[in-house]
Amino acid sequence: MTVAEFRVADSTQFSGPLLALWWDGQGNWDRAHEVAQDVPGKDGAWVHAYLHRKEGSLGNAAYWYGQAGRPPESGDLSAEWERMVEELLLRGEL
Repeated sequence: MTVAEFRVADSTQFSGPLLALWWDGQGNWDRAHEVAQDVPGKDGAWVHAYLHRKEGSLGNAAYWYGQAGRPPESGDLSAEWERMVEELLLRGEL
């Protein structure tokens, strides 16, 4: 699945971190955050970090990037979102 296909796919195809990113891609930050809070592990922390960075809570985002084992991001949010979706899709994290 490509990022373009992901954007228009039905949410029922996804779970965990990809479901959170799908909701964010639909413009529903609150639902994305609800989902991300329930995703264990580094991928959940990564999505959680991205969402807090998008929210503007950089200190909170830095904490979650640390939990994900990743350096804090500072670039374009949409580019980060696409990289995350691509990586998770390549790993088969549906």
